[in-house]
Amino acid sequence: MTEAEKRLWKHLRNRQMEGCKFRRQEPVQNRIADFLCIEVKLIIELDGGQHGEQIEADAERTRQLEAAGYTVLRFWSSDVLANTDGMLHEIRRTLLIAKGE
Repeated sequence: MTEAEKRLWKHLRNRQMEGCKFRRQEPVQNRIADFLCIEVKLIIELDGGQHGEQIEADAERTRQLEAAGYTVLRFWSSDVLANTDGMLHEIRRTLLIAKGE
């Protein structure tokens, strides 16, 4: 795992985030999601520098996953490291909406 993935996983594992179970590197729609919460169909993707060159491919992947009923949150790895609290707030907000709370 990258440093950003390790930092995020520390906050997602063991149902720490709103009691939701997350899995790492989980197959979804013939792809691998960085983090997946099946119960609310939330996928979290962390994009590193290589993703700057594949923005359209990432956007297409997001469209396909959303069409299949998933919510996809994408964060730049550098933002995860620089603004962990802001990223966690966004994930928590998305989970609460998905759970209807």
